[in-house]
Amino acid sequence: MHTHRTINVAGLFLGILWLASQAATPVPAGAQEPAWLDEAVPALEQELVARYGEAQRARARRGLQQIADYWRDEDGNRADLERFVATYFAGDQQTLDAMFERFEFVGEQMVGHLTEIGFALRRQSDLDIGPIYPFDQILAAYAPGAHLNDDFFANKLAFVVLLNFPLTTLEERLREGETWTRRQWAEARLASGFSTRVPAEVQQEIARASSAAEQYIAEYNIWMHHLVDDQGRRLFPPGLRLLSHWNLRDELKSNYADAENGLAKQRMIATVMERIVTQTIPGVVVDNPHVDWSPHANTVQMAAAQDTDAPPPPDLVVSDAREPDTRYAMLLGTYRAARLIDPYSPTAPTHIARRFDQGREIPEARVEEMFERVLSSPLLGEVAQLVETRLGRPLEPFDIWYNGFRPGGSYSEAVLDSIVAARYPTAKAYEEDIPNLLTQLGFAEERARAIASLIAVDPARGSGHAAGSGMRGAKSHLRTRVGPNGMDYKGFNIAVHEMGHNVEQTVSLNEIDYFSLQGVPNTAFTEALAFVFQARDLELLGLASPDATTRALKTLNDFWGTAEIAAVSLVDMRVWHWMYDHPDATPAELREATIAIAQDVWNQYYAPLLGHDDSVLLGVYSHMVGYFLYLPDYPIGHLISVQVERQVAESGDLGGEFERVCKTGNVLPDMWMTAATGEPVGPEALLEATAEALAVMR
Repeated sequence: MHTHRTINVAGLFLGILWLASQAATPVPAGAQEPAWLDEAVPALEQELVARYGEAQRARARRGLQQIADYWRDEDGNRADLERFVATYFAGDQQTLDAMFERFEFVGEQMVGHLTEIGFALRRQSDLDIGPIYPFDQILAAYAPGAHLNDDFFANKLAFVVLLNFPLTTLEERLREGETWTRRQWAEARLASGFSTRVPAEVQQEIARASSAAEQYIAEYNIWMHHLVDDQGRRLFPPGLRLLSHWNLRDELKSNYADAENGLAKQRMIATVMERIVTQTIPGVVVDNPHVDWSPHANTVQMAAAQDTDAPPPPDLVVSDAREPDTRYAMLLGTYRAARLIDPYSPTAPTHIARRFDQGREIPEARVEEMFERVLSSPLLGEVAQLVETRLGRPLEPFDIWYNGFRPGGSYSEAVLDSIVAARYPTAKAYEEDIPNLLTQLGFAEERARAIASLIAVDPARGSGHAAGSGMRGAKSHLRTRVGPNGMDYKGFNIAVHEMGHNVEQTVSLNEIDYFSLQGVPNTAFTEALAFVFQARDLELLGLASPDATTRALKTLNDFWGTAEIAAVSLVDMRVWHWMYDHPDATPAELREATIAIAQDVWNQYYAPLLGHDDSVLLGVYSHMVGYFLYLPDYPIGHLISVQVERQVAESGDLGGEFERVCKTGNVLPDMWMTAATGEPVGPEALLEATAEALAVMR
């Protein structure tokens, strides 16, 4: 659950800028359809039927209507359209096959090379390879594919596709998709790459907003040695610099193994998180090792201890003044950028609709119902009671991140860090070990080497992410934090997760039959497959050997984590609805609304089990700030991963099953899941497994 930016090309030409894709978009408001189109389309249909025969009528009618939905005055007059249709309609199978194959080839080359250009532009901002200068921010914000949409409509390439291949609605895909051939699915995905006609300036604005939010998040670190309690004690070691929220949460989790100071550390981290959500955190303490901060009293003073060689900036002002509502200004910025597409997307008129109906291809109502089934299950109360028993104390809000079910709970963070640092002093060391890791996971040696040869490992500036390539033979990138003393356990855990993404990206691209079908149905699926890897991180370190009890504990850990991230996702979803209902809101108003929403979700599902009404911890996830309604992919991914894990357990062949399901490609979620496991996407497998695990523990 650590990936915060998984790049996986989703469309053909427009996949570079995923936020601007995935919506069927006829003529937008303000772009006038030429008056003569209604008369011209039937006449052109008759001409094509006369030329190619009655068997082509349905194709001709659909293609002409698709062109009409996007044709504007600047694209040409009636005579221009007539010439275009006569020239570019593929009226026989040989021509259609050649056209399809050409677009498959060219599309892969363009997406692949633009992806590589994107890697180069973001290299300094993404990787921990030195300081970021102002010009680096401009480089990172530039979207090399931003003008593709305009260019391909202007030179009529988009209209060639729209004339010859079908744009489909979600309803059509749900109704008919199971009867389609692989080629039909590939044609549908090819056409969907031209389903938007969004101006380049809108796409560029989205890229700017996304880059600004990502950089804000990537630099939101807390220097833990400079947190002091009410007695002035420093509970954390020198040099510990943790990114919000990922590293803060993982540090909190790790302290369940610290019998001496763990609870005090966890309470301090929880207070830090609460102050981030409420924006009562003093602005001067963010990524600043030159001040000491008492989170409980919320007071700041000049640092009395040093754990950095960098001198304090000459203009440093030590102040208790809270951070301005920057967190919520960034969130509003991403919302307002995403909203710019709305006028160009009448069939999916909000970013919410585009994310669920078009991006995930699972309606929002169904997603919400799945989350609520997990959170409303009586199993959650039973597991909460078990957590309380194992802790030997009343539960506190931060126990939503309890990780004592994991077999590694008996290992201290220091022990795990030392093991990992010895194995992986550099990112390169991890890269060189990937073939061995994949073999340990169950991949055949030859396949492990082949897959690993297409994965590069880089030191991440942020918490880490997986970045897929866009063409066969190119390398995907695994980014994770590697400190000056080597990789620590948090970095390893993230790296294993990201490696799962990279393997999926590599197999689902290089082993797929049609490039247009590369990938998986949506982000939740690649998250699910990454979870399959991540759950085995301790086994990869030689620290866990599964048996009935450890398998039960893993299931309980999965259930507890799924419930937590499902609740977080409900907050994310409701915040986006609130922003759409209040488009002119200020950052301060959004802050208050987010706090209220986080408290409401907490009070509905967790307060009855953990007590402590009105906790705001469900609002701390950094994904909410800069990743455009990404969070629901995680709990969906957890549900999918349990279903995949059951299939793996039945077959006993993780490597073979992983490769098999990745080759299914980008079809409907339920089609993919049924092909993989025999059942559609849903929470049933998780709930059944949790009930079985509780029985084992009893």
